[in-house]
Amino acid sequence: MNGKYLYFAIAALLGVLCAQYKFIPFILLQTLYLYLLYKYKRFKNLQLGFSIVCFLTFLFIGQQAVSTNKTVIPSSTTTLYLQYTQDPKIDGDLLQVQATEKQYKEELLIRYKIQSEQEKDILKTRTFYQSLCKVSGSLEKPAIAKNPNAFNYRNYLSRKNIYWTIEIQENPLKNCTPMSLSPLVMVKQLRYSGIKYLESHFPLEISSLSAALIFGDRNLFDPDVLSAYQKTGIVHLLAISGLHVSLLIAMVFYIGIRLGLTRQFMINFLLMILPIYVILTGASPSVIRSAMMIFLVLLTVKWRARLKLFPLDAISLAFMAYLIYNPLVIFDAGFQLSFSVSLVIILSAPYILQAYERTLTRMLATSLTAQLAALPFLLYHYFEVSIIGIIANMVYIPLFSFVYLPGLYILFIVQYLFGKTPHIIIKVFLTIISLSNHLIDYLAALSFFRFIPGRPNWLLLLGYIFILLAIFYIWESKTYPKRKVYLILLSVVMVLFQQGWNWLYPFSEVTMIDVGQGDSILIHFPHGKGTYLIDTGGTMNYAEDKWRERARAFEVGRDVVVPFLKGKGITKIDKLILTHGDMDHIGGTFSILKELEVKQILMPSVAEPSKTELDIMDEAKKKKIPVIKVSEGDRWVSGENEFYILSPEKNFTGERNSGSIAFIAQLGGVRWFFGGDLDQEGEMRIIKKYPYLKIDVLKAGHHGSKTSSAESFIAQINPKAALISVGEKNRYGHPHSEVLERLRKTNTFIFRTDQQGAITYKYYRGTGTILTYLP
Repeated sequence: MNGKYLYFAIAALLGVLCAQYKFIPFILLQTLYLYLLYKYKRFKNLQLGFSIVCFLTFLFIGQQAVSTNKTVIPSSTTTLYLQYTQDPKIDGDLLQVQATEKQYKEELLIRYKIQSEQEKDILKTRTFYQSLCKVSGSLEKPAIAKNPNAFNYRNYLSRKNIYWTIEIQENPLKNCTPMSLSPLVMVKQLRYSGIKYLESHFPLEISSLSAALIFGDRNLFDPDVLSAYQKTGIVHLLAISGLHVSLLIAMVFYIGIRLGLTRQFMINFLLMILPIYVILTGASPSVIRSAMMIFLVLLTVKWRARLKLFPLDAISLAFMAYLIYNPLVIFDAGFQLSFSVSLVIILSAPYILQAYERTLTRMLATSLTAQLAALPFLLYHYFEVSIIGIIANMVYIPLFSFVYLPGLYILFIVQYLFGKTPHIIIKVFLTIISLSNHLIDYLAALSFFRFIPGRPNWLLLLGYIFILLAIFYIWESKTYPKRKVYLILLSVVMVLFQQGWNWLYPFSEVTMIDVGQGDSILIHFPHGKGTYLIDTGGTMNYAEDKWRERARAFEVGRDVVVPFLKGKGITKIDKLILTHGDMDHIGGTFSILKELEVKQILMPSVAEPSKTELDIMDEAKKKKIPVIKVSEGDRWVSGENEFYILSPEKNFTGERNSGSIAFIAQLGGVRWFFGGDLDQEGEMRIIKKYPYLKIDVLKAGHHGSKTSSAESFIAQINPKAALISVGEKNRYGHPHSEVLERLRKTNTFIFRTDQQGAITYKYYRGTGTILTYLP
């Protein structure tokens, strides 16, 4: 069955998907697939039967994984006995480490807030592997996604069989008894020691790159540098992949032969060390795939007379073996990218890539092939791709393959054997890495080359797949009529069809984004008629000791609002309305200005802007974005939608919240009131000036604080619904019970982001409905 294993792997994939999703559609799809194999691939009864067996086997495996993917630890458990199973991660004053609970045999994620700088230094030098430790704390469910397209941490952990996090108050190594090390734990301990050795003996630029390429660990990387790698589409080079594993295996094999060892001995040696190497490098999906394929290839070399295996068969068998081990890995982005890119390169190598005789053009074709193969998965998981990545790969793949990979291994070995590395070599590497990082920063800043159509739905994903199949088919066929014309046409369609879908989508929306304790509201009209963002959320930062600071602290604008907008394919904000100067309303603005195109900024006309407002105005000036100070009486119209500013008065001199921009908007046949953190004094001014004001939907002021939403104000405007943007378990006790009671007295429907996540009013012309992200 040589050359047929790919078809069995597809049947296995359908079986796993059938277990994960709706049963009937995938049964029908498998039936259609069998018909196609019989009709066009001339599969015989034995081969069709094997395809059915593969489907049913993996259906059963997938159902078993789904049925057992749940916790067995009672939620009331407070005392646990843990054996730590992964390297600890220390970021500022937070320690996280994965562990197995001895009694229940279940994985947990342990979190501990380090108490002092001295304790942090000690924990960095301690081993976590050879102890059984007693800890106490309360079990908590991991965070869930509360906005569309947001990262669902709970789902991510559950697919790794982790269902609880536990916050502990005491040092995780305080109550421990020694344990004997298993071979698996010994290899993990060796990996951890190697990473720490690199960190303590080399400059950060070298140690971070070495840890990534030698041990598959990117935790030492500067977050900004890592972000630049991601934006340029070459972050895969920091993951140990098939190219890295192949080069390393080839180097070891060559050295062994040169030392006089036999080929048979070296093959047996490599077969033995490959599983160890997988653990030593972190066992990421790309490493496991690469090691499995090389393991199968080495077996074919060892048993040449009895076993023949094509590269396509090797990747297919590796795929099926991986799914047997962990069916849930099918949702992992690294797994999807590793197998899809490798498969497409293997398929295209004899028909497309071999046609390019020059090295440069073949590299360009290979890079383009890889980018096309990764495109649907990159858009689904990250909402954007960098077209500059095609060129960047041509520069950085040779740099990593022939300079970084062998050079850093040599540096590590020399330092370990002799305890010292020549200063001139360190300086050369630092220079190369510095120049490389500067180039990456420059390429990452080229926003023109970033393609951001948003997260595709299943229909659009199928569209991308069919277009890509057509591109590869025509590219492969040398005799296809008007081949170049069709390739160009299909490429244009691929780039434009999702953006065209976004533009034609007829519904408007008003969405209160869940930004925790803050405000951010999107107003989006179809057909390019306008996109407004009211406030950007913000993270309150307090002065802390240097050792407590996180490498990349959570920031609402960058980590919540920008992904939310990009997930919808929104890259331009026509009006950024910043209601007032509080950090929880405008702190995320700098990330918005950095990542998106902003056409205009509206700010309140106040006599004394806050420092953050002044900083935003300075940044806007650098980017040549007009800043308009608005006050009572200002208005604008967008199609059938009207906006009228009610507050503040011009050059307002009172308290900051009282000077919030407050305006009414007529959207989708509904009258809205948006008022930032407007207090009761400001509300009284408005109803005094506009005694007949009526509102359908109220954005409750100041997150439901009793300092806003005065009883007389609520009674006069008589809203049908109120939206409250508030952080879950916030320390202010928002929303206050008094406000909730005032709203209930007027029979107002209350929607809260802390309980229901993002709240969206989706409408078409004059009718719409309010939808909550969480039920």
